[in-house]
Amino acid sequence: MTTRAMGPMKGLEWLKRGINLGRHNPKAVFGGAVLVAIGALLPGLLQLVMLQAMGASATGQLIAMGLSTVVSIVLMSLLVGGYLRVIHAAEQGRPVGPSDVLAPFRAGQGAARLVLFGVLLVLVYLVLASVVILLVGEGFIEWYMQMMVLSQKGGAPTADAMPALPEGFGSVVGLGFLVAVFLGGVYSIGFGQVALTGRSLGGALKDGLGGTLKNLLPLLLLAVVSVVALIVVALVIGLVVTLLALVGNLIHPVLGMVLALPVYLALLLGIYVVMFGVMYQIWRDVAGDVPPPVAPSTSGTHIEL
Repeated sequence: MTTRAMGPMKGLEWLKRGINLGRHNPKAVFGGAVLVAIGALLPGLLQLVMLQAMGASATGQLIAMGLSTVVSIVLMSLLVGGYLRVIHAAEQGRPVGPSDVLAPFRAGQGAARLVLFGVLLVLVYLVLASVVILLVGEGFIEWYMQMMVLSQKGGAPTADAMPALPEGFGSVVGLGFLVAVFLGGVYSIGFGQVALTGRSLGGALKDGLGGTLKNLLPLLLLAVVSVVALIVVALVIGLVVTLLALVGNLIHPVLGMVLALPVYLALLLGIYVVMFGVMYQIWRDVAGDVPPPVAPSTSGTHIEL
């Protein structure tokens, strides 16, 4: 299977179509995102419970972190696969509901392939992260471990206790951003191939790597614009939440929390919908065999989005 190269400005179109995702079947798209968001919280809750049960020992923390990571990979691989299928059906006008996100948990729905590909992507991430640290991250691991020790002591560390940033910190952050952009493309294309087609794991990874290399410019533009847009949205939401909290606190502090919480939840839900919507649009344009949706115009012709 050949992947396609898109023009640099395609990144903006992917973001636009991701934002407009829920228009065909909002109940399935937004309801499915709620299930994915709930699933994403479960590994963290499991880790907290295990830490409470095993104490704050280093061994207990490692065990809790390891098990919660395994649960996260398995759970999110299945949920993301199911959610991509929900988006796919909604975009094609086929009947689908929020609970179809859970379809991969049933027998015969390709659960093993989704989980194995999730593990494969984690291995790719570890390899690329190791390469970055080996190339420009001298002292980064030691700095990170010192920060972990400080975080376990509780309370806000003083400025004197904070370890100095390693010499290559800026390079690690810059290359880390580029690696994240690259992995985002591999994840979108490869996971779409596994969830939505009969592509083998090796073939899906090959498509993800090849398709990403062909589309680095639109992916980079998408990443930069998304970061800027997220900062703007966060500032606006932060202002709204602050005003709601102030108004609520005039009556009771709990009311301020009650007023602010729905705004936070709506933002989280919107991020999930747009993020996976963009992921689907990337797969569809680069590797999918699905024609783009069309909208009827008043002249009787079709305008391709």
